[in-house]
Amino acid sequence: MQKITVILADDHTVVRQGLRALLDAEEDMEVVGEADNGRQAVQIAQRLRPDVVVMDIGMPSLNGLEATRQITKESPGSKVLILSSYSDEEYVQQLTEAGATGSLPAGFCSRRTGQERPQPAYLA
Repeated sequence: MQKITVILADDHTVVRQGLRALLDAEEDMEVVGEADNGRQAVQIAQRLRPDVVVMDIGMPSLNGLEATRQITKESPGSKVLILSSYSDEEYVQQLTEAGATGSLPAGFCSRRTGQERPQPAYLA
């Protein structure tokens, strides 16, 4: 079975660790890289061409929105999933225009209990 390859991009180490722990528990997923800023996320995505990039929207060096634009332009096979506390229609439109495939609430990791999974804020 071919695994879904994932890059985690978040400037908070504890968030990346939490996401990695969740994804490592999934047999069909493999975290292949981590980035703590937007520029690094773009560089790693260009090099590794992952299936999915989980991207925090507010990061140093290059924000998640612009990093998403660059990743989807230069690595069109990579899907970007945004972590954000915003879900209003205008903001979702900006994410969609940048090429994001979907958005998860920023508290996804802390709210996951194993009993039910929160629904994405949107999916393109």
